[in-house]
Amino acid sequence: MRIAIVGTRGIPARYGGFETFAEELGRRLAARGHDVIIYCRQRHGSTHYLGCRLVYLPTLRHKYLDTVAHTFLSTLDLVARRADVALYCNAANAIFTWLPRLTGIRVALNVDGLERNRKKWNRWGRLWYEWSERWSTWFPNRVVTDAAQIKCYYRETYGADSDFIPYGADQEVLAAHGVVDALGLRLGGYFLYVSRMEPENNALLVREAFEQVATDRQLALIGDAPYAAEYIARVRDTKDARVVMPGAVYGEGYKQLGSHCFAYIHATEVGGTHPALIEAMGRGALTLFLDTPENTEVAGGAGIPFTPGNLADRLREVLAMSETERQMWRERARRRVEERFSWEAVTDSYESLFQRLLGR
Repeated sequence: MRIAIVGTRGIPARYGGFETFAEELGRRLAARGHDVIIYCRQRHGSTHYLGCRLVYLPTLRHKYLDTVAHTFLSTLDLVARRADVALYCNAANAIFTWLPRLTGIRVALNVDGLERNRKKWNRWGRLWYEWSERWSTWFPNRVVTDAAQIKCYYRETYGADSDFIPYGADQEVLAAHGVVDALGLRLGGYFLYVSRMEPENNALLVREAFEQVATDRQLALIGDAPYAAEYIARVRDTKDARVVMPGAVYGEGYKQLGSHCFAYIHATEVGGTHPALIEAMGRGALTLFLDTPENTEVAGGAGIPFTPGNLADRLREVLAMSETERQMWRERARRRVEERFSWEAVTDSYESLFQRLLGR
């Protein structure tokens, strides 16, 4: 099949979950003999990467227009370039999915989570996402949800069925630790937080809770965001020498950080299946997670839940555990991902969905 992936920032993955998704799914589909086209916003190198063809198109660098402007141009190019199937990412792009359908291209849309709940959006941004949720049930051939909670939401709110396909995770544990050393972190001696530095991802909550805990362990806050300078400045406003904030770290460095942390803290409150959560669990990290239905669904009893008011207490509990108990939690997390979040199984599901859309 000729498959196009539309609506992400592109690959190599240098931003968030959808970019990692595009890279991991695209490379596996290409390895299976499919012709994979991925639309990108920023040039990182050649027009081919991991077996995929990269198409670079401009965008409007604006908080509210970046995604939709690039997806609009990508859709025009897609219609001219042709594909058998297009996989759109992000419910905000639903408005564009009818156009390729008119030309005979079959379209699936991965809606992600309930994006209108993100604090970064003004009332117009939230309204666009509210409209987009409904458009998601009208314009593409199929809707894809990556969490059972989101699947239930679309069924109960819009009476719309969807294909539930979870996110995948890389379980590779690296022995190398050059990036960990370069950041001044001690092997096995730091709590790790990884996310875009936006309010609903609660980096500030994590930092303030950690500062209440008497420990010589460190806290590594990893992440950045293009339109959240004011919030990031608040997160960075600390004199606690135990807190390390290098910005975003990708690729090998990101894997090293996940491989050598003492524990992982996941504090996002909006979205479906979060890549950083299952990747940390897949590497066998002792995982603490904000108690939301979506996060609880992913953790499945293999992580330790917390609320905004009791994170400091949970950190103290983890520090007081025996090493045997901590190892039990780590192994439980690793097994959970191995059994439910394999990238190969995810690729099987998307490949099957595309074949059904084409009537094969």
